[in-house]
Amino acid sequence: MNGYVAAGALVLMTMGGGTAAEAQSLPGSVSLGVTGGTEGVGPEVSYDLPGGVVGVRANATFLGFGHSVRSGNLAYHGDFTLASGGLFADLHPFRGGFFVSAGGRIDGNRGLITATPTQNTQIGRISFTPAQIGTITGHADTKAFAPQLTLGYAASVAPRLRLGLEAGALFQGAVRVRDFRSNGALAGDATYTAQLEQERLRVQDRVDDYKVYPVLQLRLGYRL
Repeated sequence: MNGYVAAGALVLMTMGGGTAAEAQSLPGSVSLGVTGGTEGVGPEVSYDLPGGVVGVRANATFLGFGHSVRSGNLAYHGDFTLASGGLFADLHPFRGGFFVSAGGRIDGNRGLITATPTQNTQIGRISFTPAQIGTITGHADTKAFAPQLTLGYAASVAPRLRLGLEAGALFQGAVRVRDFRSNGALAGDATYTAQLEQERLRVQDRVDDYKVYPVLQLRLGYRL
């Protein structure tokens, strides 16, 4: 994905000498296209209002990936699915390709995290054997709505075809880690369950610092 974004940036730099009329769609026009990057890949539709200063844009993006995180001597593997829809207002202050975009996304982002220790492991404040623990599973998600702010540039690369790149931040807040369970011999034991909740809180503390998600999206649109 990063390779495609870099290639798009290179094309935009070579197109930078175009005129303002070349840089954006005609005012009052509708464009259909696709967007891809750190938020995922999906369809996009945009409309440039008459006057050439303001546009509106909506998209839906989808992405699946794996990521690992360590808490104490436990290594967790996470499988995450990003699925969200966004609505944005694009401001073209110079009536050209440069734009400032503000809006928000409705998130359906979800994740499943697992850990299977192979040696005696401290859960909470007590050490347990692998047989007592089994496999720990938990879920992760983000809040339902997150504001987003980006800067970008779009340029015509062919008649009716426009390529754009935007970068910024999605203010999603901390990922919520919940529903820790395990299937070992002590599953359901009150003492072990209390220690497992302490372990969940420790993992939550590890991810609390990641409240802003980076946005880097490449956009390709066709003007109808």
